[in-house]
Formats: sequence, C-alpha cells, structure tokens
Amino acid sequence: MKLVVFGLGYSASHFLGARAGLFDATATVTTRAKADAMTRRGLDARVFSPEARDPAIELAIGRAEAALVSIGPDQTGDPTLNAFADALARAPNLRMIVYLSTIGVYGDHAGAWIDESAECRPTNARSQWRLAAESQWRALETATGTPVHILRLAGIYGPGRNALANLREGTARRIHKPGQVFNRIHVADIGAAVDACLAYLGEGRVWNVADNEPAPGEAVVAYAASLMGIEPPPLVDLETTNLSPMARSFYGESKRVKNSALRARLGAALSYPTYREGIAALWEAGEGR
Repeated sequence: MKLVVFGLGYSASHFLGARAGLFDATATVTTRAKADAMTRRGLDARVFSPEARDPAIELAIGRAEAALVSIGPDQTGDPTLNAFADALARAPNLRMIVYLSTIGVYGDHAGAWIDESAECRPTNARSQWRLAAESQWRALETATGTPVHILRLAGIYGPGRNALANLREGTARRIHKPGQVFNRIHVADIGAAVDACLAYLGEGRVWNVADNEPAPGEAVVAYAASLMGIEPPPLVDLETTNLSPMARSFYGESKRVKNSALRARLGAALSYPTYREGIAALWEAGEGR
C-alpha cells in the first residue's frame, strides 16, 4: 500500500518501524536533519514545517492510497489541511484517511464510563483546537467522499515512555486525587487500531483507542515498582504537589473511556488489554533496568 504519513512522531514512527516493508511510505518531518536521518534508514522522509514544504509531498499525496495524520493542530487550525487540503481532495487513489486525535476532546465526565456518543466539552485550548481539527477533517470527508477515521487516543505509553523508565530516571511520582482515573493505550495497540482502519470497508467514524481498564496513575507506578523490586515513591496529595499548569490540567478531567466499538466493530485486537500486560512486557524487554 502506498501511504503518506503527516508527522513522524512517537506513534507514527512505531507504526512504520513495526511494519518495515509493508508500506511504500512517504512521511513528513520538521527539519532537514531529521529527513536525512530517516532517509539513511530507508524511509522517504520530506520536510514539512511552517518554514518549509517539500514539493515532493504533493506528489506523494497524488500516489497515496491512504493517509495517516499525526500532526496536532494549533490556534490556526490543522496544519496538514491548511497546507494540503486541495491536494488531498484531488488525490485520485486516496481511499482512506486515519487521523490521530485524543480523548481530551471529551473533557471532564466525573469518572463516568463514556463511548463515542458522549458529549465533547473540552476545557483547555489544546483539546478545543483538536475538536475543531476533527471538524475540519469531517468536512473534507463530506466534500470528497473519502472515509476519514478519527482515532481518539488515550494516554500513550510504550518503549522509552513508561512508568518503568520514569522510576529508573527518578522522575516518577504517585499523585493522589480521590476518584481520579486515567485512560491509557500501548503504542503497539495504536498500530493495531490503524491497521484495522486500513482494512475496514465501512464508512469513516470516530473510534476510542484505549485499553480495557482505566486506572489511577499511582497504581501504574506501584505496579511498575513491584516488577523492579523497589519501593514505589510515596503517595502525595494533588493539592500539595507542585505541578506545571499543563500537568495539573490533566487532573481536572476524569472519565472511563469505553473501547467496545474498537474491538467489536473495527476488529482491533489489543495485545495489552490493561496496563499490567503492557508494563510487564516492557519490563521483560529491558525497560527500567
């Protein structure tokens, strides 16, 4: 499959890295140095940033059968659509767009279980921009008929980005807020969700991408510490903890996100259905050692 990837960040890099040879892919990065590094690894990487846009990107769009979009929006809207909406609308072979969004668009639901039909009431600017970007992609779908699948991702963890690594680096904290839970997803299971979208023959829609068990952050850190055979950091109260405004904003929202549509309708099989399987696999792979 000919694939164009907008934004070679953590999730998209893992997706392509785990599928070497399966795609004829062109991916965008923000600097010439990154593009050169990716090219040396055998990937066709092209520069796309506010300062530069490689003309080869439009050629790649013209050849693409599918697009994976992992560039986040800002106050000006969605950067990919701002630059390439016309090229995407004209693309003769494009049959699928997968857009990586976030469950942050739901805002706070006081710990209740929610599915894709839940009201979106984002409170911070980042999530408001993201919801506006989703609307832009839906408008493209309406105008062109090309299905757009919006994957609302939970908090992402995986190699190099997990409680084990944080404990080893001394940065892990166990912050307690009564009733607070977080939703999470292993980066490999994001890849499984993208695979399922690319194989799906139905219309475009929103899919929640989260594991089966929302849980307090302090429980995940404690579990990781038990695997490492060390004492977890002490439990501290949110109100007495010094956090950045962004970090504190995450504690202003709590919800339990259902993934039943992802598993039953889209057919994505989760390799790591809870944080325990995911953290244990990372430990076995050498994380935190």
